[in-house]
Amino acid sequence: MIIYLFSISVFAVILTAYDKYASKYRKRHRIPEKVLLLTGLFGGALAEFISMQIIRHKTRHKKFMIGLPLIMALHIIIYILAHFII
Repeated sequence: MIIYLFSISVFAVILTAYDKYASKYRKRHRIPEKVLLLTGLFGGALAEFISMQIIRHKTRHKKFMIGLPLIMALHIIIYILAHFII
């Protein structure tokens, strides 16, 4: 599980950085917002949120600045519930 979370986090940071790069030069293909959000949902929300803050990318988009923390909260709730059920 740790290897998966590390891998998805690295992937999320790479996608975010590439999208920032592509947005600056406008000649590159952009990463769809759905892909960025799904990457967060699959476990990369914290890394993606932090990288967006550091490189100042999509920080004005409520979809990301509210959505990614909500996804992180969902992950925490699922983690807690999983430990109570098991």
